[in-house]
Amino acid sequence: MPGKMTVNGYRHKLNGHLHGVSSAVCRKIPDPSSQRLNWVKTPLSVLIIKKPFDPTVTHAFRDLVLWLIQEKSLLVFVEENVVKDEVLAEDYEFINVQDKLQKFREGVDDLEDKVDFIVCLGGDGTLLYASSLFQQSVPPVIAFNMGSLGFLTPFPFDSFKDRINHILKGQAPLLLRYRLKCVMMNHMNKEEPSKPIPHVKNIDKNQQNISTHILVLNEVVIDRGPSSYLCNLDLYIEGHLVTSVLGDGLIISTPTGSTAYSVAAGASMIHPNVPCILITPICPHSLSFRPIVVPAGAEIKVTLAPEARGHAMVSFDGRNRQEMGQGSSLRITTAAYPVPSICARDQIDDWFSGLADCLHWNVRKPQKPLSTCTSLTSLDSLSMDFDHTK
Repeated sequence: MPGKMTVNGYRHKLNGHLHGVSSAVCRKIPDPSSQRLNWVKTPLSVLIIKKPFDPTVTHAFRDLVLWLIQEKSLLVFVEENVVKDEVLAEDYEFINVQDKLQKFREGVDDLEDKVDFIVCLGGDGTLLYASSLFQQSVPPVIAFNMGSLGFLTPFPFDSFKDRINHILKGQAPLLLRYRLKCVMMNHMNKEEPSKPIPHVKNIDKNQQNISTHILVLNEVVIDRGPSSYLCNLDLYIEGHLVTSVLGDGLIISTPTGSTAYSVAAGASMIHPNVPCILITPICPHSLSFRPIVVPAGAEIKVTLAPEARGHAMVSFDGRNRQEMGQGSSLRITTAAYPVPSICARDQIDDWFSGLADCLHWNVRKPQKPLSTCTSLTSLDSLSMDFDHTK
């Protein structure tokens, strides 16, 4: 039966006989060193998600599948359309193992409790897509950088055998990436008597008047879409009207998503292990509207203001774009199911390396030392200047 992991006071069920480092007491402050992968039973199955339309990734995918099946004897899950690639269709060695592959279709086949861990071949978008396939518990993910940016994918593919062997042995460092639970509700039915709406954490996808129930890894974006009018949104936190948003829109992101659209809109970068939600305006029509950070678990509600001149558009991790009109509300909170990402070194080194390598954060030429003396304080310099004037 599936194992369970208790990390930093965050009780989280994982698939595939996975168990984390146990703790005698629940910690309220996240402890990065305690988040490690520890298998209590050897993994039996793996899901491979690859970047589409890239021959380089297709060749890597082929080598990985053959190795996992022939040498590691693992049950391999792949998307049904992946095996139809023209390059793979002409590879006789790959054709011989096709019958052993477990194929699935997005939105049709359920992967819950079938996969022990996930291998991503691609960029950050590939990891976002893998996250979207699991709307509850997510198996541990190892992401190989074969995309454009690679901020979330710290592993090079050339050493994939050593990396995966290390993971199969356990004790790899983990980073629990928080996700957002997002619920779009429609309240247009005036014939039904109004009922109090529970906190978004208690809303399930089978409840009435729900048009969208989704977990996202990066962010939710509300924007004005094709309308020429400014977005006019009312922002509530824990039921309190905090402010009205006049501008191009609003970004509500996880700490992981803080380095994506949010930072491009002027927000701070937040380490993924920080439990919080980031709210960032897009081109606000106010010089004083700055990004804010609220505690993880808080309920955020966004509605169109009654005087709004047009509708708004909502997208979830860049997908499932839909319209939000009068009578609809978007409710967001921290999801109970994070994404356990396997680190290349550790949480701190991976994140700061990504900031420097991918975003060039604080990258500049070093300052040259003074040639006349090894060290001078500002007071020493002032004293020397005074002596020269005598």
